[in-house]
Amino acid sequence: MPLIAGFVGLLLGMTALWLVSLRMKDSSIVDIFWSLGFILACAIYAALTPEGNAERKLLTLVLVSVWGLRLSAHLARRNLGKGEDFRYAKWRQEAGEAWWWRSWLKVFALQGALAWVISAPLYAAQVSTAPLGVLDWLGAGVWLTGFIFESVGDWQLARFKADPAHKGRVMQSGLWRYTRHPNYFGDALVWWGLFIIALGAGGWWTVFSPLLMNYLLVNVSGVAMLESTLKTRKPEYAEYIRRTSAFIPRPPKD
Repeated sequence: MPLIAGFVGLLLGMTALWLVSLRMKDSSIVDIFWSLGFILACAIYAALTPEGNAERKLLTLVLVSVWGLRLSAHLARRNLGKGEDFRYAKWRQEAGEAWWWRSWLKVFALQGALAWVISAPLYAAQVSTAPLGVLDWLGAGVWLTGFIFESVGDWQLARFKADPAHKGRVMQSGLWRYTRHPNYFGDALVWWGLFIIALGAGGWWTVFSPLLMNYLLVNVSGVAMLESTLKTRKPEYAEYIRRTSAFIPRPPKD
């Protein structure tokens, strides 16, 4: 069954990455490779569903691959060589000598399972025999809008941080003028776009996927976690919060 094969593939991939993390003593490498898991899952679904519409299968695989490869490359450039992320380092310290096996459960197996659940629209899009229609192109358009927000937002922030004059300052221009997290907003739109494509293939039941991704981005690993540290590290951030939307882009308040 393609869904079971996707789960096994993700679990094996995450286990291999866990073994690498033990050698590197850096569990945070999971962040770099997480998006690639969706490409793996989609490729497995595509290979095991020969009955699916070939055009939709190719469209879905291309879109998730472009998104996953860009995000992985961006995080690799940003994170590699800078040591373990403080979140994982804290967990490592709390777990002590048990972290080597707890990290598999708490980080790698968990994120592999999440990726499998979120990948449901990719499966629904691959298995359908329905011809491409309006919803497929609408979904591709929503995906493109999200991809632009995510990639441009990341690029603007990287340029801002590269200037030593901006050390300790808050990025408040470009897309960051309208939302405090254009990259997370874009990521959410990417998954709504993929869901709309799945919807065109009859995959209405996969709506939990973008809803879960939205929840994670806003309340768990994205906005909430990042802002809990920025509020204390950057004095400007409180005023930035007052003026600027947290997620959905809006004109800033006066």
